[in-house]
Amino acid sequence: MAENEETEQSLHATHVLEYPFRRSLGPILEKFFTGLAERRFIGSRADDGRVLVPPAEFDPVTAARLGEDRLIEVGPAGIVTTWTWVGKPTAKHPLDRPFAWALILLDGADAPFLHAVDAGGESAMRTGLRVQPRWVEVPQGSIRDVCWFEKED
Repeated sequence: MAENEETEQSLHATHVLEYPFRRSLGPILEKFFTGLAERRFIGSRADDGRVLVPPAEFDPVTAARLGEDRLIEVGPAGIVTTWTWVGKPTAKHPLDRPFAWALILLDGADAPFLHAVDAGGESAMRTGLRVQPRWVEVPQGSIRDVCWFEKED
């Protein structure tokens, strides 16, 4: 190879993005996760009347504290507002088959909630699709108490 001749090389680096820590919940998110253990969704009513899911400790517009008196039950069903298809799930995804990540506007909420949707195939997935949660058999107060959402019966 000549001294001036360029060679093509590809550089690769492995990077794993994880957050290996546990967060304390506080009184508002504790109610949200307790609700999940009871197969219910809890949101909070902001100063302007919007219902946020998951509930917020502080109003995102006014920064006012949103106490337990602002909590409200929503859902459990809702509509898909936007989505993206995952054709090749990884081991860390919630399903071992193709599925969608979707923003779901739960009935009674004003802010969409991100979760997985098993629509049965990409052609069945659409904005406006009504979905309901598929719950685990033994809930434990975790976001994983909702396995995924599926088309409403």
